[in-house]
Amino acid sequence: MSHSFNTQRRRLLGGTSALAGLAFLSASAPALAGTLPPNASSASFEAIRQIEAGGLSIGYAELGPATGPAVILLHGWPHDIHSFIDVAPMLASEGWRVIVPYLRGYGSTRLLSADAPRNGQQSVFAADIIALMDALKIDNAVLAGFDWGGRAANIVAAEWPERCRALVCASGYLIGSQAAYRKPLPPQAELQAWFLYYLATERGAEGYAKYRDDFNRLVWQNASPQFKFDDATYQRTAKSFDNPDHVAIVIHNYRWRLGLAQGEARYDDLERRLALAPTIGVPTITLEGDANGAPHSPPAAYAGKFTGKYRHRNVSGGIGHNLPQEAPRAFADAVLQVVTL
Repeated sequence: MSHSFNTQRRRLLGGTSALAGLAFLSASAPALAGTLPPNASSASFEAIRQIEAGGLSIGYAELGPATGPAVILLHGWPHDIHSFIDVAPMLASEGWRVIVPYLRGYGSTRLLSADAPRNGQQSVFAADIIALMDALKIDNAVLAGFDWGGRAANIVAAEWPERCRALVCASGYLIGSQAAYRKPLPPQAELQAWFLYYLATERGAEGYAKYRDDFNRLVWQNASPQFKFDDATYQRTAKSFDNPDHVAIVIHNYRWRLGLAQGEARYDDLERRLALAPTIGVPTITLEGDANGAPHSPPAAYAGKFTGKYRHRNVSGGIGHNLPQEAPRAFADAVLQVVTL
């Protein structure tokens, strides 16, 4: 394990929303299971732009007219912007300005200071989105994502509703707290979250650093058991894990959730508000695949957290956790429709 990772690890030690939900839906959107769009494995975004925002240089793809309504697509772990490789052009063709950023720790997104904490607590990703919107001079946008990105979008919708025109999220309400994560779950849910406990150990941190690509491929397979991706499709995303801060941020994210690592003091007030599980009042559509192998909650468990116009849709056909990549048409349609609820 590299000296730089050892240094980051010492700085970060000190970990996950209690597996805060991923959803299931009431209206069904059909999709073909285990299939890839034509040329999916070779498709890529034409250009990656960089912009300084907050303490980051954020890498992002941009499609569509600059004057169109904005939508920001937010990926999860262990994924990257290519989860939206088919969604983004669908939305751009409808006149949307589509922004697809690499989260901190992925792709070309970099922390500007070598001394900055390699922070992965939930609130920091929402703060990164606000900083990105400020840098791009976007007053408000539809926020759409899953996993880490979905959680960040939830937080912006709850805490900065004036910046979030509407929300699309697979799998529902994902805001958590360290207290919530400490509560034990039924054994099957705990089994699905095996990586949470592995990464909490020093052995796990070393294992993730050493076997990162194999580890994340296994997560893809377990979380999306019917997604028949080829090696080129996986490797296209795996390149984003070469980010020098990726391992440290992933380790900190999961350790922070378990209370094994401290967050930054400047986010303490925000985390206290998030621990109260705030409601979300912006128009929202939540999505859930019928073959999601990652821990997630049923929609009835979180429907009451959405107090504005709200719809929940099941996506059938063997669709797993990486929903926008596995069912891009259903995800794009949700973005187009959420503003008309």
